[in-house]
Amino acid sequence: MIVTKAGRRMFPTFQVKLSGLDPLADYVLLMDFIPLDDKRYRYAFHSSSWLVAGRADPVAPGRVHFHPDSPAKGAQWMRQIVSFDKLKLTNNLLDDNGHIILNSMHRYQPRFHVVFVDPRRDSERFAHENFKSFSFPETQFMAVTAYQNHRVSLTEGPGAPGQQATHSGAPLDSTPPPPSADHAAEDLPGIGPCPARVTRLPPGPCPPPLSSA
Repeated sequence: MIVTKAGRRMFPTFQVKLSGLDPLADYVLLMDFIPLDDKRYRYAFHSSSWLVAGRADPVAPGRVHFHPDSPAKGAQWMRQIVSFDKLKLTNNLLDDNGHIILNSMHRYQPRFHVVFVDPRRDSERFAHENFKSFSFPETQFMAVTAYQNHRVSLTEGPGAPGQQATHSGAPLDSTPPPPSADHAAEDLPGIGPCPARVTRLPPGPCPPPLSSA
């Protein structure tokens, strides 16, 4: 996954289909990224593989990305594909544009969160049950500043000819493929009033992102 100092849109774009929400309730959708391990990697061209190069750099400042349509009714979220095509990644530790900060040559796991906007005055008491997280192992990636395969850089990516920023193509790094192809979510604790069910879309051309309300 490419990261730049100025910030680059995540490609392939993270897109999901939601179900099980209360159509009349408000929800906030957001994403964050966590390190997969405490190692830094380098790419070995002679073996076309990633090798451990040492201990990880200090963890970059943690940030979250709110979907720009948040908050919105459950009916709106479930109506169309939810696309995080505005999310940008950077390796600039001093970034002041709100982009997600990652360390290059480190592995990451994106996480998707659904937050029920609780109208009760004491909603903080129910914070845990109003929050639900999903993690998809097949979305793990290596943050890099350049594609390690020159053929990929010429034919893939949001800036390549014929490509759209919301296109979801094959993985662009050397992260191993997922163990299965069913794209099932890891359903983490926190059901309560937020009974969201999420299906991550498999790679391939996708419908346009969710429009603003």
